[in-house]
Amino acid sequence: SLRFGKRSALGLLAIRRVWSMSRSAHTASQTLEYKPIKKVMVANRGEIAIRVFRACTELGIRTVAVYSEQDTGQMHRQKADEAYLIGKGLPPVAAYLHIPDIIKVAKENDVDAIHPGYGFLSERADFAQACVDAGVRFIGPTPDVVRKMGDKVEARAIATSAGVPVVPGTDAPISSLQEAQEFSNSYGFPIIFKAAYGGGGRGMRVVREYEELEENYQRAYSEALAAFGNGALFVEKFIEKPRHIEVQIMGDKYGNVIHLYERDCSIQRRHQKVVEIAPATQLDPHLRDRLTADSNLPFSKLYENAGTVEFLVDKHGKHYFIEVNSRLQVEHTVTEEITDVDLVHAQLRVCEGRSLPELGLKQDKIRINGYAIQCRVTTEDPARGFQPDTGRLEVFRSGEGMGIRLDSASAFQGAVISPHYDSLLVKVIASGKDLPAASAKMSRALAEFRVRGVKTNIPFLQNVLSNNQFLNGTVDTQFIDENQDLFNLKPVQNRAQKLLHYLGHVMVNGPTTPIPVKAKPSPIDPVIPPVPLGEPPVGFRDVLLREGPDGFAKAVRAHQGLLLMDTTFRDAHQSLLATRVRTHDLKWIAPFVAHSFSNLFSVENWGGATFDVAMRFLCECPWKRLQELRALMPNVPFQMLLRGANAVGYTNYPDNAVFKFCEVAKENGMDIFRVFDSLNYLPNMLMGMEAAGAAGGVVEAAISYTGDVSDPTRQKYSLDYYLKLADELVKAGTHILCIKDMAGLLKPDSGHLLVSALRDRFPDVPIHVHTHDTAGAGVAAMLACAEAGADIVDVAVDSMAGMTSQPSMGAIVACTKGTKLNTGISLEKVFDYSEYWEVTRGLYAPFDCTATMKSGNADVYENEIPGGQYTNLHFQAHSMGLGNKFKEVKKAYTEANKLLGDLIKVTPSSKIVGDLAQFMVQNSLTRAEVEERADELSFPLSVVEFLQGHIGIPHGGFPEPFRSKVELERGKTLHIKALALGDLNKAGQREVFFELNGQLRSVLVKDTVAMKEMHFHPKALKDVRGQIGAPMPGKVVEVKVKQGQKVEKGQPLCVLSAMKMEMVVNSPLSGTVAKIYVTADSTLEGDDLILEITE
Repeated sequence: SLRFGKRSALGLLAIRRVWSMSRSAHTASQTLEYKPIKKVMVANRGEIAIRVFRACTELGIRTVAVYSEQDTGQMHRQKADEAYLIGKGLPPVAAYLHIPDIIKVAKENDVDAIHPGYGFLSERADFAQACVDAGVRFIGPTPDVVRKMGDKVEARAIATSAGVPVVPGTDAPISSLQEAQEFSNSYGFPIIFKAAYGGGGRGMRVVREYEELEENYQRAYSEALAAFGNGALFVEKFIEKPRHIEVQIMGDKYGNVIHLYERDCSIQRRHQKVVEIAPATQLDPHLRDRLTADSNLPFSKLYENAGTVEFLVDKHGKHYFIEVNSRLQVEHTVTEEITDVDLVHAQLRVCEGRSLPELGLKQDKIRINGYAIQCRVTTEDPARGFQPDTGRLEVFRSGEGMGIRLDSASAFQGAVISPHYDSLLVKVIASGKDLPAASAKMSRALAEFRVRGVKTNIPFLQNVLSNNQFLNGTVDTQFIDENQDLFNLKPVQNRAQKLLHYLGHVMVNGPTTPIPVKAKPSPIDPVIPPVPLGEPPVGFRDVLLREGPDGFAKAVRAHQGLLLMDTTFRDAHQSLLATRVRTHDLKWIAPFVAHSFSNLFSVENWGGATFDVAMRFLCECPWKRLQELRALMPNVPFQMLLRGANAVGYTNYPDNAVFKFCEVAKENGMDIFRVFDSLNYLPNMLMGMEAAGAAGGVVEAAISYTGDVSDPTRQKYSLDYYLKLADELVKAGTHILCIKDMAGLLKPDSGHLLVSALRDRFPDVPIHVHTHDTAGAGVAAMLACAEAGADIVDVAVDSMAGMTSQPSMGAIVACTKGTKLNTGISLEKVFDYSEYWEVTRGLYAPFDCTATMKSGNADVYENEIPGGQYTNLHFQAHSMGLGNKFKEVKKAYTEANKLLGDLIKVTPSSKIVGDLAQFMVQNSLTRAEVEERADELSFPLSVVEFLQGHIGIPHGGFPEPFRSKVELERGKTLHIKALALGDLNKAGQREVFFELNGQLRSVLVKDTVAMKEMHFHPKALKDVRGQIGAPMPGKVVEVKVKQGQKVEKGQPLCVLSAMKMEMVVNSPLSGTVAKIYVTADSTLEGDDLILEITE
């Protein structure tokens, strides 16, 4: 424990002598009576009102709350026994400053005493006097003391007369800017403006140079006026890098004054305290004695009730008196924790007439027990200069436990944080035997907090608590400014709430992708077939890992029977379900595939459209998908689709990007790279093959197939064309040769002819055939290819096969059973596999192609539309209301293909043909009209870029004269249940209710349809340089420019006020004010458009 030094003891003796003499005289003339308080009103709001109510309840005193119109939903009015509206029709802050209403409510409801809390009227002598005049006790010092202490100048005079050192400053509040200029001329800069009638950092501005003087004077005056009803200021010399230390005092009606030791409040920003500590760390005992003595001596004959004497301590240990706060402080909590004294109880009892000794409050009984820290958790964003944030608390979960105390008011789920009042959300107080112990408890408690809906300063506070200077040394008022690493904030994950927002948006506004069908996802969950325990059997991947790509290719070629590649994990659902299958559903069935189909050549599960859809629509990481599937299927090779120089994109990428992509893909589990180019453009293919080979992967060079090699009338893509291309690919070192029949054009005879020719020319190279079953002849074509010498064919499990997908796995297995092409795969296992996917497919019903397309169509032999694109075009036609014109779309596709020179059609070339086809249908253009008007039409960008050569050179060159005419230019599971949709509110939002992990949650979602009929303030567009948006929610105090006025960069444009703090919005550029969207008193949300400036 800590005790008084010599000077302190002498001070107390002097006080006791004065008290003894004064009390004898006083008692002779008048005896003070003890008058119990039966009903207390708190003329305040928020957590301090609740703090006082709780103390009153503990003492058996009835409580009364007052509230403004804006505070009808606030917790403080619910915690009181009675609550009454004040300041009807007044602005939010003005309501709590309206003395007549407060006194009226007190008198009408038999209130004995009023507690002012802190802020608002707590240091207004006229309010204390009004209470006395109304016959209501004021829980605080007498009106005369409040006046003297509230007048910073008079308080300084009292301190000076008692020999307490003070900071140089004006003797009286200044009345003009000129007086501030005269002071700065005498004492130099820096100086500081302070509100004469209030504290808490309001009306406090540091000025470091002459050019800042006028603007800061105006801002300080305006803030003080708004916060305290009086804009009077005084000026002091600003002490650089001091410690801010304050001493808690308590007096009674009999002249007894004690102190309860000090608090260190040096961690501040904008002169507002952020973290407070009691007692002050590493404080010299002699300095502590001087501080406590200088807190008592000047005020011992004057002071009654609770108060705080504030000092600055410079780096030499010299202390300066600042002011006396004649009220309870926000940080009184840490003093209570280390002294075990309930300050509010003491305030109430002193007001009733009890003496401090009667309450057991004697100076020699006050001891320090351990350390306490208070963190003010505020709704401010440290990443944006501590700008106040407003909104609705969607989630609030506090940190609790041993050594933690919480004082709060608006901290509950559903509470609305408005810009009208202080940004304080909750005070967290941690106690421990020493500072490290208290810090550890505070850090743990803050880590437990979950606040969603508004930004908070919790990440910043956590950085403060882990800072070595804070833990091991002393801090001064420049601590935050000098430790910029405090702003390296750990991002908040907010996973559950983001998911709820997404689900709520879908429930209110429907899916983000326009869906022309009314099909709903199936409510039935798929059943996973039984999976044996232990590791899966050895598969072809074991061969690859043991013998490398060359040995793997030899093993494939030497294999007896037909090998299958399963496309269910990628191309099948790309063709049937718009690639929407989630990793979640793939992972469920992956172990079954590993155990039941270990003799598959490979599983295709990556590349192609996977990247685009995973990131844009599924919001999944495609890399994570690859990693997780690899862990679940260690024995089966993985195969991906690599678009040559396009990698997995839609345009050519730099070589080093493609090489690095392949390298990382191989490292994360990819084995076989099927490399193709949409135009069979050899340079692009060779680059992709080289990249895949350099990564250590199996290179499968794919020839994109179009036309009909068995039709002698179609000779652009003849048998000779394909054989010459295959020569180049084999010469380039491909391990496997693939025929990629993306439109399903390979008829049985064509397949037999092509594969036989390739097998004769390349007897040692494995041949792999890929097709789509759009025309319904896929199984027959694949069997013909296998008979001709193909080693591998692509299939999809039965319930995901057919139509625009691959041929049926079960059909191929059944047809080859007992023949030389036997696959060695169990039909029973295929049936189990198919059952899983049949139910899983129902989960994606809104995306299923069968919603609009009931069968395949043999007209694909004419239009040559690739399988996946056939599905997409059919879907898009219905989305655009052209479902009845799909035949025309297919015809236009045929004509567009001819216009472009009869291309090989696979992504991205197929998209180019499709874009041109839709352009023709939308504009009712025939092929002849397009050719004739090519020089005046605005073609889709993809068509223009193709003609510019962006994706390569097509076989046979670009179409002329068409081209010349075109003008080229892990570990957590969330259980979510949707409950209900709320009504539309004034902001155009609906509240969507969920049950998340058994707890009620809700989110507000904008109803995009309803909002079209409602008026909202426009938002500033961040990419438009001249649009100036509100940096924080708040109210416009002043617009400092006019429309048409020229402004310079850095010039003030307007002043915003939020939570009683003001911010000047400066121009980020020089120019002319084109339009102003706000006026004084406008209420703005963050990023609301203030004005536009043209350069």
